[in-house]
Amino acid sequence: MLQQLNDALQPQRRIVHAGDRICQAGTSFGALYVLNSGVAKVVNLAADGREQVVGLKFRGDWLGFDGIAQGCYACDAIALDTGEVWVIRYEALLAACAARPALLALLHGAMSREIAGDRDSMMSVCTLPADARVADFLRHWAEALAQRGLRTDQITLRMTRAEIGNFLGMTLETVSRALSRLAREGLIIFAEKGRRDVRIPEVTGLVAFVQSFLATGTVQ
Repeated sequence: MLQQLNDALQPQRRIVHAGDRICQAGTSFGALYVLNSGVAKVVNLAADGREQVVGLKFRGDWLGFDGIAQGCYACDAIALDTGEVWVIRYEALLAACAARPALLALLHGAMSREIAGDRDSMMSVCTLPADARVADFLRHWAEALAQRGLRTDQITLRMTRAEIGNFLGMTLETVSRALSRLAREGLIIFAEKGRRDVRIPEVTGLVAFVQSFLATGTVQ
């Protein structure tokens, strides 16, 4: 996918660091963004000023789709570590899609995955207890890395406990307790150098743990 985009559009490349805004809510829409490396979060600002983490993006994911309908971005996209972003002018993308049906299919596929991802996140928050929500979050992160050919046995959580809780609809304390319980169950292991580095002996163990709650219909 990234090779197709590069060949068709030769996008502008931009290096970002942790905390950098890739796009900002309220600013005029003119481009979409694709992560070529790194991790980013998508944040929505509520009317009362609260920030809500609504998405987590990895290599190959698109940012800025929310700006198409209203002509301005609805959310902030913020880098969580050092990475590279491709800036794709929307008008150029439309012109390229008109000439290359395969590129249009690629764009539609990205939109479809975003819709499906939002649905799955909502289902997790609405149907799973705290421990299973955190397990599912770690499962998603590991599987996202696997799909990109990266190692899944150890991940570095680029989000703080508070950000994870914000994303999952939980308090920081509940996230910390859930991680500790998952560690006691042997589903994760904290690396010695810090509790942001998490080893996952078997991703299938996290999947089975989440499925056990779905099977019984247990909700917290």
